[in-house]
Amino acid sequence: MIPNQHNAGAGSHQPAVFRMAVLDTDLDHILPSSVLPPFWAKLVVGSVAIVCFARSYDGDFVFDDSEAIVNNKDLQAETPLGDLWHHDFWGSRLSSNTSHKSYRPLTVLTFRINYYLSGGFHPVGFHMVNILLHSGISVLMVDVFSVLFGGLQYTSKGRRLHLAPRASLLAALLFAVHPVHTECVAGVVGRADLLCALFFLLSFLGYCKAFRESNKEGAHSSTFWVLLSIFLGAVAMLCKEQGITVLGLNAVFDILVIGKFNVLEIVQKVLHKDKSLENLGMLRNGGLLFRMTLLTSGGAGMLYVRWRIMGTGPPAFTEVDNPASFADSMLVRAINYNYYYSLNAWLLLCPWWLCFDWSMGCIPLIKSVSDWRVIALAALWFCLIGLICQALCSEDGHKRRILTLGLGFLVIPFLPASNLFFRVGFVVAERVLYLPSVGYCVLLTFGFGALSKHTKKKKLIAAVVLGILFINTLRCVKRSGEWRSEEQLFRSALSVCPLNAKVHYNIGKNLADKGNQTAAIRYYREAVRLNPKYVHAMNNLGNILKERNELQEAEELLSLAVQIQPDFAAAWMNLGIVQNSLKRFEAAEQSYRTAIKHRRKYPDCYYNLGRLYADLNRHVDALNAWRNATVLKPEHSLAWNNMIILLDNTGNLAQAEAVGREALELIPNDHSLMFSLANVLGKSQKYKESEALFLKAIKANPNAASYHGNLAVLYHRWGHLDLAKKHYEISLQLDPMASGTKENYGLLRRKLELMQKKDV
Repeated sequence: MIPNQHNAGAGSHQPAVFRMAVLDTDLDHILPSSVLPPFWAKLVVGSVAIVCFARSYDGDFVFDDSEAIVNNKDLQAETPLGDLWHHDFWGSRLSSNTSHKSYRPLTVLTFRINYYLSGGFHPVGFHMVNILLHSGISVLMVDVFSVLFGGLQYTSKGRRLHLAPRASLLAALLFAVHPVHTECVAGVVGRADLLCALFFLLSFLGYCKAFRESNKEGAHSSTFWVLLSIFLGAVAMLCKEQGITVLGLNAVFDILVIGKFNVLEIVQKVLHKDKSLENLGMLRNGGLLFRMTLLTSGGAGMLYVRWRIMGTGPPAFTEVDNPASFADSMLVRAINYNYYYSLNAWLLLCPWWLCFDWSMGCIPLIKSVSDWRVIALAALWFCLIGLICQALCSEDGHKRRILTLGLGFLVIPFLPASNLFFRVGFVVAERVLYLPSVGYCVLLTFGFGALSKHTKKKKLIAAVVLGILFINTLRCVKRSGEWRSEEQLFRSALSVCPLNAKVHYNIGKNLADKGNQTAAIRYYREAVRLNPKYVHAMNNLGNILKERNELQEAEELLSLAVQIQPDFAAAWMNLGIVQNSLKRFEAAEQSYRTAIKHRRKYPDCYYNLGRLYADLNRHVDALNAWRNATVLKPEHSLAWNNMIILLDNTGNLAQAEAVGREALELIPNDHSLMFSLANVLGKSQKYKESEALFLKAIKANPNAASYHGNLAVLYHRWGHLDLAKKHYEISLQLDPMASGTKENYGLLRRKLELMQKKDV
């Protein structure tokens, strides 16, 4: 155990010398193997970590990966690197009212590097980095647990003895194979948690380094390590907000472990007004006060900068994200928050029921103390209070040290997800347990060690430990397989959270993307039944019904969606499309305008508004709407095409040609634009250029009957009758029912017959 240091660390006048003793070997009875050298211990842990999650290496981008990676323009070279420091995790402007406020620029930077090295959105490279990161963190855990259990020894002569006691190895293995980590490792967006954990642990180890210096290094080196620890904590926070909590853990380590600050003793002295309180060495320790000042100043500075960057406004969440936080009664909120804590504890203890999302009815609110689930709250606090009392009151220094740090790792990194300081956007999230699981592994290992010490059935305990490791490894492999595709991931949640509307919604969306509309409708309807205010499910269901021409029900659903959420721009646009199909043009125009009011940069809505104006023969308005769509989204091929076609049909060939050339400069490989411009050039008698564009379009899309048919018309006009005949015939082979092509082909054949008769 580390002796009390009255003058150690930063701010002391004389360098301190102390020893960190190796933990009592009672804990080393729990693994039936000899002590491994650090290299072999780390190799074993790293290899096991890779085996657990290797199955996810070639998985797809699933769930949140689509928004954070595939649709995130911050990953692409066109976006300046500087924008990463002003955007949130999803690529939106951080100061925007609609931003999620998750500020993780360093994580996004690693995604961008992945994108560059992989040459695009190839998920294998992204997944491999996650797997290797978890393996590296698990390897680092051997050193972290060696500190916690006392596995590194320093002497006054500067010598250092490397040991990897079985307790540290066991804890690191328990961490490496914990199934609750699957979301962080197999889900690419979990890299934020992995990177945060990496720098969190480096910060903690750096802070520990401040108390391991020999006579030659002195106080200045201790200050350096404290400052480096604060810097690494800032880096962790730039990977994920949770990283800042390492400063609190470092403070707990310094006060309760290094300073041997006995909370119970101080409380008793304060209560009894004991004057000896003034003589407590640690209260007169200038080094400690200096380090606490550094930690406090560093943390306050980080929070201030973070607050300023995000626009000084908290993120806005809805009731479906975190229903307990919207409860009117403070008692109901408190009970449910504590129930959520107990569920998180259960996921650490028994990670068998895992789900990608725990919101929307997955966990019904506890509205009364008579609900049987309050037993879970009582059990949680009974265990926590017992552990806290043991940590504060135990006379065994090793036991107090391990329990203190175990509880510190368990509780402190979890605080940002606790709803105590601010509302969070989830009920339970497995990803936030990555760091708290370190504390769980410490406490579990300590518990096995205590059992091993006080019972004669050590072989049975060893068998239980190995059984847990084996079962958790199998569970990791199975769960990694479920994260390989969205279909498997979403369906795996049905048995865990059958009342979760989002689970049914995501299954329905996945089925709709695959073209199975009938099954998708069934799941969307169930999502709406479970959550009658689920506007996204209503919107998607309305879209499918619109495509199936069930317009009345589609209009009812979309109208209800915008009543529930009046600023839902996508639902307003889809409602406009349905109303347009029902020939209710004024209502459709109003719906489109409302959608644009709520989302000013909405190119698809401008495109649909243009179609409405075209149907009403309001050609100028249609052209203006489509032009707005292309300004907002230059690659909007449909808007460009409609402009060319409308100008062509109204006889504005010169303007149509200009628009077509402008469009092809922006989208040079779009065969539909080539086809439309080729038609315009043909009518302008620019036959050679028109032919070149037709042939290029056909090369890109050889099975388009209209392409061959219109090229045949060009040849027909141009006088290349044999070529015209050839392409008419190809067009009719591809589409025998094309009446216009049949008619033109008939005219050509009659012309050819007349020519043959004249020759005869």
